Parts: sequence; structure tokens; C-alpha cells
Amino acid sequence: MSTRFPIRVQQMRSKGQQPRFYVYVPLALAAALGIEAGEEVHWELLGREELHLVRLKPAEPLTTRRAAPLSVRRQTGSRPPRSTPQTT
Repeated sequence: MSTRFPIRVQQMRSKGQQPRFYVYVPLALAAALGIEAGEEVHWELLGREELHLVRLKPAEPLTTRRAAPLSVRRQTGSRPPRSTPQTT
């Protein structure tokens, strides 16, 4: 599964303090992962180009079933085709 959520790193500056950087989790990604407000996470640095966000206490999954990849759903036709307007 390769879904991308582009975000920007933001900087907050307060008088007399060092600048701080913030990364916000997009709502769609948080919903897909079941992330809740106040949940504790930490960053795992894998290299200069890659970070992993690690959940310290992940929530229990709501289901044990896994969705089939989109390519499989398209091949099997499990998604109804789009209707096209008919002209007479």
C-alpha cells in the first residue's frame, strides 16, 4: 500500500525561546490509523531522508479483516462500475 499525504514542516517562534518545528498529521491519515488526540508517539530516525512515527500504545484494531489492495479490487470487480449517462 502506497498512499501519500504531503505536509509541510512549520516553525513556531516565541520571544526568548528557540524556534520549534511542528508536523501535523492530516485528518484522513489520522482517521485511517485510528490516531486519537493526546496519543503519545515518538520519531525513529532511519536516515536523513526517512523518519518513522512510532505509536507507543497503539489502539486495538476495530476489525481483524484487511482490505484487499486496490489493484485486486479492480481486477475482481468488487467495486461497482461508474454509471454513464445514456443518450437516446
